[in-house]
Amino acid sequence: MKNKIYLSVVIIFLIFCFVIFYNGLNSSNIYTPKINTKQKLPIFEAKDFYSNKSISSEELFKEDIFYIVNIWASWCVPCRKEHKFLMELSKSENVKIIGLNYKDNLNNAKKFINELGNPYSKNLTDKNGFLSIEFGAYGVPETFIINKNKTIVKKFIGPINKKTLNQIMQIIK
Repeated sequence: MKNKIYLSVVIIFLIFCFVIFYNGLNSSNIYTPKINTKQKLPIFEAKDFYSNKSISSEELFKEDIFYIVNIWASWCVPCRKEHKFLMELSKSENVKIIGLNYKDNLNNAKKFINELGNPYSKNLTDKNGFLSIEFGAYGVPETFIINKNKTIVKKFIGPINKKTLNQIMQIIK
């Protein structure tokens, strides 16, 4: 009699564990922040990539044009893949591309730019990642389009490809 009760308790416990684990497999635990477009450009101070001098967002985004902020790193494989599209985009006179080098070794980042070319009109460093968080990024690469009113109008998560390049070109016309 005790063996049957013990066996029943063990079976009920195993069924309970199975149901919990099965439900856990079916629910996603991947966090994806909301893509908050129509957000005002954050006000910030950052260090210039080459001179290490401090520059404010007011100085950086003073012209009445479209800007693209691209968060990148030399250790990021998708950043390497998207770089040719940034180089193509940098030929447009309708936009300035601002690079934000994310948690990177400065020497490696400079080698990356020297090897692949510099599409950025200005490049900033984000050693601790705080500035990227202010923009709403949670990884690299991420790209933000900022309109003439200094508002983020579009965010691209992941590397730019031919399709997203065409979308960007349509926006900045």
